[in-house]
Amino acid sequence: MRILQLTKKFPYPLKDGESIAVTNLSKSLHALGCEITLLSMNTIKHYIDPSTIPTSFDHYKKIHTVDLDNRVTVWGAFKNLFSKESYHVSRFYYQKYKEKLVELLRGEQYDVVQLETLYLAPYIDSIRQYSNATIVMRSHNVEFEIWNRIASNTGFLPKKIYLKYLAKKLENFELNNLKHYDALVTVTQRDLDAYKKLGFRAKGIALPIGINCKEYFPGDISNLPQSISFIGSLDWIPNLEGLNWFLEKVWPEVKQNNADLKLHIAGRNTPQEIRNLADSSIVVEGEVDNAHSFLNSHLITIVPLLSGSGMRVKILEGMALARVVVSTSVGMEGIHAKNKEEILCADSPKDFAAVLNWILKDIEVQHKISSNARDFIADHFDVDTNAKRFLHFLQEIC
Repeated sequence: MRILQLTKKFPYPLKDGESIAVTNLSKSLHALGCEITLLSMNTIKHYIDPSTIPTSFDHYKKIHTVDLDNRVTVWGAFKNLFSKESYHVSRFYYQKYKEKLVELLRGEQYDVVQLETLYLAPYIDSIRQYSNATIVMRSHNVEFEIWNRIASNTGFLPKKIYLKYLAKKLENFELNNLKHYDALVTVTQRDLDAYKKLGFRAKGIALPIGINCKEYFPGDISNLPQSISFIGSLDWIPNLEGLNWFLEKVWPEVKQNNADLKLHIAGRNTPQEIRNLADSSIVVEGEVDNAHSFLNSHLITIVPLLSGSGMRVKILEGMALARVVVSTSVGMEGIHAKNKEEILCADSPKDFAAVLNWILKDIEVQHKISSNARDFIADHFDVDTNAKRFLHFLQEIC
């Protein structure tokens, strides 16, 4: 199976959910005999020097990158007010990327062109023109749903109106493109069902993000200090929104009931307003070198997500490392772990604080949940099992 994979950012280093999801599946497909070529945008926001890519990143037959400056600008956002195009999507349409794509399609025959996220959809016409490959959209999220949730959670009225406007244009683009895919892959059954209700009629499969538990080494939880961790890219609005919600509405009560408790915050592109919160009980670590070591240093990790969609890789990683994960129901979407058995779930500030206050004091339950969490990931999110399902799916539709 010859696959051309298109990505909107280079899937390395493995410090965010999208990069982990792309890389884990690609590695397993390669191990199953697939020949994968990568064509990736190399954006300023997530720029990587190609010469620094490690030799171990060898599951691709060839790697091609195209440099792109698609930063959000005030002028770009203003001009888009007078356009029918989605500003979210138009920033990823780049002539040089299209030219490189056409060059690859002319030079080699592929069985599948795999689009990683909706933002590669503008290139479908070029793929159709220069290739007979099956076009597979791998949707990591229902994109417009994220922005509708963000808008709904925004209190400032002018901003709420603007975000609703952007979300509507993104929704139009997302729904109009459903008819252009030969196949659709979602990370949750919920997302696949949602797309079907919205008009998707072609072949589809729900394929969870896979984790290789052999690469996760849980640390001993017995002698850890009382601490809570948060890790996530803080240039992604839902992560920042959820963290601010926790800091403003949950943390004060939890801290009041646990005098020695510390909160450790880690994340790429941590904004200054979060760094300014550092004090004797809040440790702002910024981007950490090793996410696994960071998670292993703290028994509890929180995922206070309010506006996301798809599946949260950091929950899977935390559970694979036998951490006690406390999440909102939005964060848990697609992860059907049992509350108070393999994970903890709470949605209101009062309930979130109550769950943390309870688990911090019950050592026996801590050990039970941490052990169950690791077993749950091994049983339900094994990347090699998922890759075999995906390859079988590709063979059928091709």
